[in-house]
Amino acid sequence: MDVVILGGGTVGQSIAAMLGPNGHNVCLVDESADVLERLEETLDIQTVRGNGCDAATLFQAGVLNAGLFLGVSNVDEVNLIGSSLARSMGADRSIARVYNDAYRDSSTFDYRRHFGVDRLLSLERLTALELIKNIRAENLFAMEHYLRGGVEIRELTVESHCRVEGKSLKELDLGPGVRVGLISDEEKTHIAVADDVLKAGQHVTLIGTEGTVDKAKQLFEDRLPPVLRVVIAGGGDVGYNLARVLERGRFSVVIIERDRRRCEELADKLDDATVLQADVTRRAEMEEARVGTADVFVAATGRDEDNIVCGVEARELGADRILSVVRRPDYANVLHKLGIDVAVSPREVMARQVLGYVQSGPVLSRHDAAGGHAEVLEIEVKPDTPITTGPLKQHRLGRSLIAAFERDGFVRVPGANDTLAAGDVAIVLTQLESSTDLAAVFGF
Repeated sequence: MDVVILGGGTVGQSIAAMLGPNGHNVCLVDESADVLERLEETLDIQTVRGNGCDAATLFQAGVLNAGLFLGVSNVDEVNLIGSSLARSMGADRSIARVYNDAYRDSSTFDYRRHFGVDRLLSLERLTALELIKNIRAENLFAMEHYLRGGVEIRELTVESHCRVEGKSLKELDLGPGVRVGLISDEEKTHIAVADDVLKAGQHVTLIGTEGTVDKAKQLFEDRLPPVLRVVIAGGGDVGYNLARVLERGRFSVVIIERDRRRCEELADKLDDATVLQADVTRRAEMEEARVGTADVFVAATGRDEDNIVCGVEARELGADRILSVVRRPDYANVLHKLGIDVAVSPREVMARQVLGYVQSGPVLSRHDAAGGHAEVLEIEVKPDTPITTGPLKQHRLGRSLIAAFERDGFVRVPGANDTLAAGDVAIVLTQLESSTDLAAVFGF
């Protein structure tokens, strides 16, 4: 596939380094001659020097025939305009990286739709979601970033004596807009079907539109799960996004931030998290913040060295699990020796995400789920394909589940009587053995 990347910073470089060896033709656009010269010496890619908001520059970079355009410079507006231009000029898909949360919040204005961009990605939010997967120990299914956050995902354990134990899925009344996606036990993970009977100890993944999952999950619980205390070091964009998602669940969230003004901003934006002004590089202030009582400590400051130091301190103070954001790859080999349980690299998270978008035809993205036992596909429904000819219950999908779909800007979790229409974007969870059935009904 021909891929055009706007921005030669660390993110753009890491994406180019990943795509080139995988057989894709990469052209990178940047205004700095020095940056392009270094890239040409180390990577087998084409480069174009110029302004990414200039149609002539994009034309020279080959966006007319590009399968994918990625705006990943360090300026939101450049990424938005460049991605919009590229899409209008002929690129099959365009993705823009944004820092400002307001651009991803469609409740006041839909910037993605206005600029005609296929997806807006936040590296900071993707990093936060990766951390959340490790905090929740949810490795089955991560879909929070699909459909602009209109879908909620919860992995639950079927507890003994709960109301769903021993019942088949077709007997359950989970409420409108809620589905069981995956079922996992010690032996295997599979996509749920109506005849599956739930057993104590199994893990299930509930999928629903916003606000519908919390009520349904009570059916799987005999008692409320314990509240986990999560302490986040650093109140930047990663820490903020992490706290914002966690405070909706059974977590007691504390953010430690050194800058007073940022503390005030966080206190205004967050509803339930506690914000403390302190320096996480000082042991005495860590002790005063009761870091040692944390079930999970997350080091998410803007400096790798500070993250490592405060992570080690938190381990010595008694925190149960240590997660750290580490940007430099050469630190990866020493982290486990220092007592850090999980290290998350923002560049690796972004690179994996982008790799899933390098698809052709109606498949917009493809990502692994359930530890490789299943895949999550984002599929654009094309006209005159079999899936549009009748309700979902009429189609042979095998071990596949249409988890959600977007139509005219609204997200729904479909029922058996719903029919997909041309232009819808469907999120499909599938196992590999069902790929033939899926390809037949979606026409790819």
